[in-house]
Amino acid sequence: MPANLPPDYFKAEQWLRTAATNEEKILAIERMLAVMPKHKGTDGLKADLRRKLSKLRETPTQKKAGKHTDIFHIPRTGAGQIVLLGLPNTGKSSIVAALTNAKVTVAHFPFATSGPVPGMVKYENIQIQLIDMPPITADYLAPGQVGTYRNCDLIAIVIDLSADVQEQLQVCLDFLESRNLLLDEQTPAYDSQGNLLGKKAFCICTKSDIAKPGAFETAKKASGKPVEFFSVSAKTGEGLGQLPAVFFKILRIIRIYAKPPGKPPDMDEPFTMPAGSTVADLAAAIHRQLAEKLQAARIWGSGLYNGQNVQLTHVLHDKDIVELHFG
Repeated sequence: MPANLPPDYFKAEQWLRTAATNEEKILAIERMLAVMPKHKGTDGLKADLRRKLSKLRETPTQKKAGKHTDIFHIPRTGAGQIVLLGLPNTGKSSIVAALTNAKVTVAHFPFATSGPVPGMVKYENIQIQLIDMPPITADYLAPGQVGTYRNCDLIAIVIDLSADVQEQLQVCLDFLESRNLLLDEQTPAYDSQGNLLGKKAFCICTKSDIAKPGAFETAKKASGKPVEFFSVSAKTGEGLGQLPAVFFKILRIIRIYAKPPGKPPDMDEPFTMPAGSTVADLAAAIHRQLAEKLQAARIWGSGLYNGQNVQLTHVLHDKDIVELHFG
């Protein structure tokens, strides 16, 4: 009986062939098993994949003889983590250098960045983590690099407007789609086992000062994906000043100021929460065990009158001031 495998299976199979780490291989095989039709024609293939999966899960992640440091594991700090993706010399390092104090290498030769370089972007009263990355090509990426994209909050595709924008977009989108990294109607944020999959992506188009006529419009039309586009120039500064606000918007987070009963609120260091969070979510973020004792809350903001009592299911808004009352 023929297997009649769907396109998603072959997409995951390609992901498996290019996977550089055991973690990625496991995710790829799990994806292959999840999309494989359930009939007698796939029984043998399914058994073979499960054997491979079992063997990968039994393989130790590091040798006992010495410690192994994964340079591509960057712990999150700040209100969100954004990782840059692009081909050589597209201007990734220039963006990080312009927006952060990170020590990046800005050079006119390819592969000047050999490992991830994190920096912090200030937006009003919060910090957002921005990570420069080694470039990719159609044939190369650094081993372990996928893990950084898998664990971030947003992926920023960087396109050089003075070069072939369609080719650059194709390479970047192929990289994301072949590894189930692009969040769209085909790829969810998590798979059936709860593993991280798709990430939301947007596109920063650099070198607008020397862009070919119509390059920005060509890039937007060439995408065919739910990706927003923004044009900047590191040389003239055009558009760079708006990027922190763009990051904040696309991260879909809100800032909440905690107010202890009878005291003024702390307006210097807000809690950052996903948009749509409730009063109960805020309490859990402050202290999970204490949240179980939450009884009431008052809010200043959200179009309400100052100090209004609200339900614990009340949805919070950016810059709300919240006073929590525990039993």
